[in-house]
Amino acid sequence: MGRKLIYIADDEMNICNIIKSFLMKEGYDVETFQDGRSIYEAFNRRTADMLIIDIMMPKMDGYAICSLIRQKSSVPIIIISAKDTEADKIAGLNLGSDDYLTKPISPMELMARVKSIFRRIELDKNHLGSHPGIRISDVTINPDTKQAELEGKSLGLTGMEFSLLYYLAVHRNRVVSRAELLDKVWGFENVVETRATDDMIKRIRKKLFEAGSLLKIDTVWGVGFRIQDKE
Repeated sequence: MGRKLIYIADDEMNICNIIKSFLMKEGYDVETFQDGRSIYEAFNRRTADMLIIDIMMPKMDGYAICSLIRQKSSVPIIIISAKDTEADKIAGLNLGSDDYLTKPISPMELMARVKSIFRRIELDKNHLGSHPGIRISDVTINPDTKQAELEGKSLGLTGMEFSLLYYLAVHRNRVVSRAELLDKVWGFENVVETRATDDMIKRIRKKLFEAGSLLKIDTVWGVGFRIQDKE
């Protein structure tokens, strides 16, 4: 298997260079770009295995890149941004990014996120087809196509959202802790202080609600989350 290729776009050259040197030490091939349009054009010429993009960039911002790339590819995208409000994060993740880190970023945490996303993709490949599709409430969850559907219409979940919903569905009627989700879905071996699970559950609930689904994800305070099979 060849080395993975990662594209980074940030108009702050020093950030690009720091991230690039960390990634290259870990054995990844890396190309850097200073604006949104150039990373998008490069991706059209040669697809990468992952994109790490800033939001505020000249010529095309990170949100625009994210939505354009998502029309044609499910390549993992990590957004790094100085914009750290809940609304900014949710906007980035709703457009289909797999993760969102706020500046100043810790290169070590970024490495953990990069590795965990690649690890999850490998796990997904190895487990593909090992579970049949699941129907829970009015939603059908299909691990082969990575789609959750209501009456044949896709809920439009991102890769990470699908993995999280699927994991809860496989373990339905049991409370799944945040630590377990971070380990099994994100692939963090150590518990990272993050609101990632809560943010993503919120987004999945919103998509279920907007689609008119009856499927509920319960929060069990102080423990985690649960999907109950009412049938």
